[in-house]
Amino acid sequence: MLPLRRLPPLPLPRGPAPRRLLSAAASAAAVSPLPWPGLSAWRRAPPSDLRTWGPNGPCASGDVDEPAADAGAASSLAEMGALVLSTADPLAKARRTHAAFSRWAAGLPIGQATAPDHPARPDKPLVVTQKEITTHKEMGVPLNAYMLHNLAHVELNAIDLAWDTVVRFAPLRDTLGDGFFADFARVADDESRHFRWYSQRLGELGFSYGDMPVHNLLWRECAKSSSDVSARLAVIPLVQNLDRKPEVSMLDQG
Repeated sequence: MLPLRRLPPLPLPRGPAPRRLLSAAASAAAVSPLPWPGLSAWRRAPPSDLRTWGPNGPCASGDVDEPAADAGAASSLAEMGALVLSTADPLAKARRTHAAFSRWAAGLPIGQATAPDHPARPDKPLVVTQKEITTHKEMGVPLNAYMLHNLAHVELNAIDLAWDTVVRFAPLRDTLGDGFFADFARVADDESRHFRWYSQRLGELGFSYGDMPVHNLLWRECAKSSSDVSARLAVIPLVQNLDRKPEVSMLDQG
């Protein structure tokens, strides 16, 4: 058997090793999010009248969200949005939202209107700081009712935020395009439908929206972007995630 021979040491390169860099196109493709596969279908869908939750899921009901009597007074989507923002009663806000989106789908122009500084809200619920929100055990309420109330509040904030975006940035229509406002109006309608479902289930449990304190983090933070559409689009998903954290945390805890 031949003895093993030690190989001579390999020469090491001097200086930093060269790095392979992705091309600009490849880098952009690597970080660009893929579009939601259902986006086109969502945009083409007509206004949904499935605003009641039945035994087998969402269903239509003739006595829910009838068109608001004064909805016809507004002549544009922005005016309808301003009307929603000026509506304090949550269920009336949901009705007017559905009426606004239905009229938009039927050909209502975008137009322009003045957004209020703050959306109108009812006397209840009590608004406290985020740190003052207590657990369902401390409130003495069932976890499911506590969760539903929190989620209903998130949806109500989302309705106002979507309409505020439509109304406040309507003067930028030529820059943003009609699709921008169509998407936010549709989001508002979706959120109003969700609010209806949560409110209905709360009632079935013996509660109603306003029975528990809430915080106003979402609106407070998004109000800071009222003069900058780019900032508004950047801050919405970030703050909405923070707004939902208490609910997600409670789900994790069971």
